[in-house]
Parts: sequence; structure tokens; C-alpha cells
Amino acid sequence: MKQRKSYRYRVVDVFTSEPLQGNSLPVFPDSEAIPADLMQKIARELNLSETVFLLPPTRPDCAAKLRIFTPNRELDFAGHPTVGAAFILLDETKVPKGTERFAVEENVGPIPITVDPGPSPKLWLTRPPLREGPLVPTKTVAALLGLPDTQLLDIAPQILDAGNPTLFVAVADSETVDRIAFDTSAWARLKSDHPSPMCVFAFAATPDGAYSRMFAPDYGIPEDPATGSSTGALASYMMRHGLVSSKAGTTFYSEQGTRMGRRSILHVRIHGKGGIDGIAVGGAVTPLIEATITL
Repeated sequence: MKQRKSYRYRVVDVFTSEPLQGNSLPVFPDSEAIPADLMQKIARELNLSETVFLLPPTRPDCAAKLRIFTPNRELDFAGHPTVGAAFILLDETKVPKGTERFAVEENVGPIPITVDPGPSPKLWLTRPPLREGPLVPTKTVAALLGLPDTQLLDIAPQILDAGNPTLFVAVADSETVDRIAFDTSAWARLKSDHPSPMCVFAFAATPDGAYSRMFAPDYGIPEDPATGSSTGALASYMMRHGLVSSKAGTTFYSEQGTRMGRRSILHVRIHGKGGIDGIAVGGAVTPLIEATITL
């Protein structure tokens, strides 16, 4: 009989200070013995938005290498796994306690992490560079979201990529965001023109920033409670369309996951006018579960 092996993991709720809110994340702190195909199977078994595996870094300027898997594919970068993994690195002293700046290695390269110290620290990632994608017709996107096109703002929906390609859609108000009914038939039609994997991020501007929902059927995620990678690109999209200030030092937040019963608060900091010196996305992390999986 083949000997079974046990692997330790932890689950944290990211972008929340309340247990059972935010985006739940399994983190495997010691993953050297787990092959990539098994990582994918474990992520499928746990069936949360993403699962992250921590490995020794291949770069001297990084504290760890992260491999991030959705239930059906590996990602080059993702926000809530980066923030949650950074919390675990600090909590297990793989990064010395009290460290306020370090970096983690992902497939897109090094991701800088900043820690706001205190009894309830916030952890921040610096968003990777933004790549421009195509505009998508308003009528096409309205059909996808199950909304009349009059409920979309007069701003062209656009695909932007800051680590994960995302289609951004600005709608009239928060109530409209909650009324969205994602149409899988319209999604199939849209994918015939845009076959590469991407997310769909719908939002309404609010006095505090944005109220948001995100859908990612390409990744096996019907709806995501908190999407740090897309929120970094959201900041650029909102700034360019005058929905939020582009002044250096501006802070705001995106509320996401509320319609799902998993309220998440994703904070944004603008560095340099228009974010030219970088955009940071951050929030709180709440530890929840310590467990093992035996295979």
C-alpha cells in the first residue's frame, strides 16, 4: 500500500477584520514536496477562489515564491493570495516580525509588500504595471450583465491587465451592481471575440470609492468576494474617467463581496499623480483555520 503524506495548511480571510467575511484563502506554508499537478488537484478539492503554495524564492530579493491556483488553472499573479500569503510569512516568522517592507516572487516577477504596523495591521501589495486592452461595446456588456444599456455609465467598457486581464464596467449605482445577473450565453458570445481568459469587474462609484462585483467563469470562479489584482487596475480606470482623484496620496476603497454575504474592503493608495509611481492595494487579514490534508 502506498504511504500517504500529510501537508499542513492554514486558512485566512483576506480584506476583512471579521471572521467569515472577506475572501477565504488556503495557504500551504511549506510546499517544497508538493508537485505542481498535485497543487492543482488540491486547489480543485478545496474549491475556493485561489489556493497559494509557498516555496523558497529563486530571487535573492524575495522572501518566498508563491504559486497560486484557482480550481482550474494556475495564475501568474493574484491580489488576495499575495496579501494573505504575506500575512502568513510574517505570522510564522518566515519574514522577521516587525518587518515593514519585503517582496514576494510570483510568475509576473517580484511584488513589493508594505506593512502598516499595529494591533490590526494592514498589508499592501504594489500593483504590477498596467497593460491596455481593447474596448468592448456597451450593448454587448449590458447583455452580459443582464442590464439595460441605459444602466451603464457613458464610459466605454475596457479590458485592462495588471496581472490578470479584466473587463471593467461602470454602472449607474450600487443598487444596479446588486441587480446584475451574469448571462453565461452572452459570455460565450463575448468569448468568441475575446478568447483569452479574463475576469469581468462591474462597479459603481461611491463617495468612498467603489461598490463592486467580479465574475470569473474562465477561472472556475462564478463570483469572487475580493479581487486585489483587478482592484489595482480599477484604480487606473476610475482615475482616467474622473471617478476618483488622481492626486498623489489619495486613498479610497472598493467594497466587494457584499451581495455574496462575504463583505470585503480593499483599500487603495495612489503614489504619484495619476499613479505613475505605483498603486498599492491592501487590507486586513483574519486567521481562521489550521489543518492538514492527507493524500
